[in-house]
Parts: sequence; C-alpha cells; structure tokens
Amino acid sequence: MIDLEWYRSFIYIYKYNSVSEAAKARIMTQPALSQHLASLESEVGEPLFTRTSRKMVPTERGKELYSQVAPLIESLEATSLSFHSTSSPALSIIRIGSAIEYYYENILSKLNKFNTCTVSHFGTADQLLELLKEDKVDIIITSQKYQSPEIEYLFLCEEEFVIVAPYHLQIPENIDLKSKEEWLLSQKWISYGLDLPIIRRLWREHFKKRPIIKPVHIIPNLHLILKAIESGMGISLIPTFILVNSMQEAKSKVLFKELKVSNKLYIAYKTKNKHLPEINKIVDTLSMKK
Repeated sequence: MIDLEWYRSFIYIYKYNSVSEAAKARIMTQPALSQHLASLESEVGEPLFTRTSRKMVPTERGKELYSQVAPLIESLEATSLSFHSTSSPALSIIRIGSAIEYYYENILSKLNKFNTCTVSHFGTADQLLELLKEDKVDIIITSQKYQSPEIEYLFLCEEEFVIVAPYHLQIPENIDLKSKEEWLLSQKWISYGLDLPIIRRLWREHFKKRPIIKPVHIIPNLHLILKAIESGMGISLIPTFILVNSMQEAKSKVLFKELKVSNKLYIAYKTKNKHLPEINKIVDTLSMKK
C-alpha cells in the first residue's frame, strides 16, 4: 500500500531536482527520503528519476505521476491547513519586504486589513529576494523573479516610469526623437544610483543605446528625488503612482509622455507558506484596487 508521505517526498525531489535539497526542505534525513522514493518506485514498477552527478531528472513516468499527484497533494494540504487554522491561533507576526516608496504609497494604508502584526523590511529587489531565500521575510513585493522551486510569484501590477521635470522648466515642442535625446542629455539628471537604474532601460528601449549621463545628484529614494525635482535641481524617471499630488499642485510635470518604461511587480513567497491563511489574506488585500 502506498504511503502518502512517499508522494510528498517524490514531489519535493521533483521540485528541487535533488534528494539532499528535498530532504532539507522536508526536514528529513537523506536516507529516509531516499527510502520513500525507492518504495514509491517499487510500487509503481519503474524509475521515476534518472540519477546524474548533478541532479535528479524526472523520467516520462515521473513527469506523468507528478502532473497527476501534485494537485491532489496540494489540495489535501490546503484543506488540512484550513481546518488547522480554525482551531489554532494565527501567526503573531508576518514579515513583509518591499521598496520603501511602493510600501509608503500602496501598502502602509492597508496594514490594518492584514489581521496580523507585521515587521517591515525595505531594500532593492536583489536584497529582498535574498531575505526571502534566507527565510528572513515571509512575503515580498519585487520586480525580479529568481527562478527557484521554493519561491512562487503572483503578478501584482505594472508600474510605469516617466521622465519628470520641475513644473516651470521650458520644454522644446514638435522635435524629432534625435533632438529629444540631445535635449535630454543636456539637462541635469538625478539618479537613484551611479549605474543609472531605469534611466539605462529608457535609453535602450527608445534610443537603442546607452545614455552618456553624469548625474548631478545620486539619491536612493524616489520620494526624495521627486522633492529635488520640484526644487528645480534636475530631471529624473519617477513611477506614476508617486506623481499624483505633485502634478496636481503644479510642482512637477511629465516630459515627452511617449518616452516611458514599465516594470512588472510580483508578490513572492515561499512555496511552503502558500497555504497559510495569513499569507493568503495579505495577497488578497494587496491585490485589491484602492
């Protein structure tokens, strides 16, 4: 008779392509997990993986079994967790990671809807992914997807970056793309970092080259960059979700509206936590429109 735990071990090996990594994820010894696989293969009557020096490669039978079994196991675990959550206290703390600007504009006002205490962490996409991989946060908002079987991503929204200038800056009209580039290069630029993040993307997408720009100021905070723009210090790329009040108050304006770039933002969390009610509540709340 097949043991349900054999299937669970099989699914983890399939996701991680490794017995050792699957054992760590399941908090089991490698021999015990290998025995689960051996027992399942004996019951099935054929190998489910091809063993190589670097990883476990699923056979055609293994792929077929995974496609049949994985949804059933995940459904069973979700049902078990839902019963457990009704009789157990909720997690006391959920750790959230985000860029500080997105957090301020889109998360802060929703904290009271999460029904749990939170600890917030701020950083770049790379920094936040490292925190998630190391289990130092439970859920993050990120523009980067790190390919790993232990992390899942849900599309959240698309943020649009536009070129923003002080409101009273004189802008040339009815000029061609080359003239727009020349004019932009002649302006004072404020950048988030020395490597011109997002500015380089705009140049590549619209001018098909790298920008030759030496920023007058490096300010690693988009809200502060906007304040600097409003004060007449230069121009920069700013996400539109930050601009509403500034434009309504005639402190800044968008230049050449067709010159823009976008980022897809994702909610990311560990696969092992996908059925936690607290995680699902935060995902649902963040996915809701204002």
